[in-house]
Amino acid sequence: MTEIQKKIDALNDTIGQKEAEIKKTGEDLEEAERTQEAQYDAMKKRIKFMYERGDKLYFELFAGTGSFSDMLNKAEYIEMIASYDRKKLNEYVATTELIALNKQALEEEKETLDLAKSNKEEEEGKMQTLIDAKGVELNNVSTDIKSKEAAIAEYEAEIKAENATIAALEKEVAADEAALNSRHKYDGGMFTFPCPNYSRVSDEFGMRIHPTLGIQKMHNGVDFAAPAGSAILAAYAGTVVAADYNGTMGNYIMINHGDGLYTIYMHCSALYVSKGQDVTAGTRIAAVGSTGRSTGNHLHFGVRLNGAYVSPWNYLK
Repeated sequence: MTEIQKKIDALNDTIGQKEAEIKKTGEDLEEAERTQEAQYDAMKKRIKFMYERGDKLYFELFAGTGSFSDMLNKAEYIEMIASYDRKKLNEYVATTELIALNKQALEEEKETLDLAKSNKEEEEGKMQTLIDAKGVELNNVSTDIKSKEAAIAEYEAEIKAENATIAALEKEVAADEAALNSRHKYDGGMFTFPCPNYSRVSDEFGMRIHPTLGIQKMHNGVDFAAPAGSAILAAYAGTVVAADYNGTMGNYIMINHGDGLYTIYMHCSALYVSKGQDVTAGTRIAAVGSTGRSTGNHLHFGVRLNGAYVSPWNYLK
């Protein structure tokens, strides 16, 4: 748009210059036409006078000649009259040619002006096209922002619901804490790797740019990318407190290991254990999938301690 505006400004300068030149040329043309008209009127009178008196005038001049010298003077006078007439004729011809040149220049300047105006209209059209396109783009961006804001609000609501679900499960476990503690007590051992067939860590624990929302959000676990159907193992001995489906977690499993320590396995394609079942470290509990809010096959592995997410790397070999 800046480049186009430069062209429009330059064309405006050209248009202003040409309009001034056309005005000046027009004034010159009018002056030349007035001069031509005056010359023409003077020539008509002169021609009429010479037609009516020319030969008689010359005869009268020579008839009264007293000497050869006088005759030469009168001849010179007659030549001066003729020279004057030729000069006036030449001036008239020159004025006529000047008028023709001014008219030609005027036509050329008008053509240049029309071209400049046409080019200006074309550039203004390009500018308007860009402005219209920018308007559409801004409208789309505005719509995207509104959609993004709605998606973020939806995501945050789902995460809030997810956390509420997990908190409710922990509260449920706490209500029967004495019984569970008699079955499991975390002894500080390191976890078995929950996804032995993983190909890479696709997302780390901590703050990250969300893959679908494009904003910075807390990632409460570690994502292990693996083929669909790959085995998911219980990281440590414990009791399954949830084997269910959730809108964000997809098919998920939550295991209580005692002393406020839990592991969570999300986005599974299949679940092989059920709520209340005891498992040992390395038990195959599910298969890798992409259920729930997921962008591809992976295991989202989370660890909670005393009601808050902590880094799984604190417990993994």
